[in-house]
Amino acid sequence: MPMLERPSSKAGWTRVAFGEVVRLSKARVADPLAAGIERVVGLEHIEPGDLRIRRWGDVADGTTFTTLVKPGQVLFGKRRAYQRKVAVADFEGVCSGDIYVLEPANDRLMPELLPFLCQTDAFFDHAVGTSAGSLSPRTTWTSLASFEFLLPPIQEQARLVEALSASATNLDCLFLLHEQAAVLLDALILETIEIRSFSMTQGYKGRFQVEKGERIYHARSGNGEPTPDAAGDTLFFKVADFNRNSDHRKLANAEVKFSAKSNPGIRVFQPGTVVFPKRGASIFLNKIGILVHPAALDPNLMALEPRAEKVSAEYLMWFYKGIGLWRFADTTSVPQLNHKHLNPVPVPVPSIEQQGEICARISLLADALANSADRIRKAQDAHTKMREGVFPETEVGA
Repeated sequence: MPMLERPSSKAGWTRVAFGEVVRLSKARVADPLAAGIERVVGLEHIEPGDLRIRRWGDVADGTTFTTLVKPGQVLFGKRRAYQRKVAVADFEGVCSGDIYVLEPANDRLMPELLPFLCQTDAFFDHAVGTSAGSLSPRTTWTSLASFEFLLPPIQEQARLVEALSASATNLDCLFLLHEQAAVLLDALILETIEIRSFSMTQGYKGRFQVEKGERIYHARSGNGEPTPDAAGDTLFFKVADFNRNSDHRKLANAEVKFSAKSNPGIRVFQPGTVVFPKRGASIFLNKIGILVHPAALDPNLMALEPRAEKVSAEYLMWFYKGIGLWRFADTTSVPQLNHKHLNPVPVPVPSIEQQGEICARISLLADALANSADRIRKAQDAHTKMREGVFPETEVGA
């Protein structure tokens, strides 16, 4: 990968406003389906730190979006800019009105350099700082256009693009590796636990013995919020804390700690408890993990305490992760999971020895997945350092 050093001299670099070299595309298509457009992009399809759009919706399924997207254009999430969503389109489509479609306004800025500029900390800080609205803050094009930065000469831009593109390609390959490992992991779970033999209406038809959930685990929820204590001996785990643990098989980190002795009314769960969201859209993210430290749970979380003689926490986690917790949720209004949904589930329960063998096979691939995620984080850190060196002394305009 080409090395990129901070320029020793900025002679010839010009301070410009973003709006001088970038324009907002206002192209629209009234009827995407009739125009032969197949793909629709929402904010949920753009992943922070990943310039490639890997997911999208189908126009044929219906859409109200009319903003036209063409290959090479840069998509920037103007709503909740702190989520840092930037991507480069490699297909024609339509996108959400919460996404700005950007392109160079003239030949002063190379198109390939634009997405890296939009990923800089300074640009995001400007976007966040100029956003308005409490629940769903948005920045405006006028605000973004006022952002100032140092623009290198075109020859220097070409050198920078070469180095940054090589780094981005490396990241793209790692993302693809991680994606493929995740697909393989899902397939292995389906095979080893025989989830394909599970029917929501007819139960389980595989070779393992079946037990109702209530016979192999105790389902309970969090029952309140303790008084925080940084020196406390117990974690207080919230839905957001899943993001603090890269490997959900070992939930060891939480933002808040507390003293269990000073909060006797707060229910504390022991290591080996399976934890997952029980309310809201988080259910559909299928985040399930196992506590490795004593912890209380936010009321938006549910716990399954395995009966050790019947089932292991790891097997229980893989079963529900493989089948998808949302399948059991009440989705008539706010998605919700309760004891009544999980207690009657017919769970295939191999012997403890067989569970160990199954989990050992799955864990090997899960380890590879965790390793690929770690490689992505390291590559992102290196890419960030390289990118931030491209625009030294970038500042927000007055």
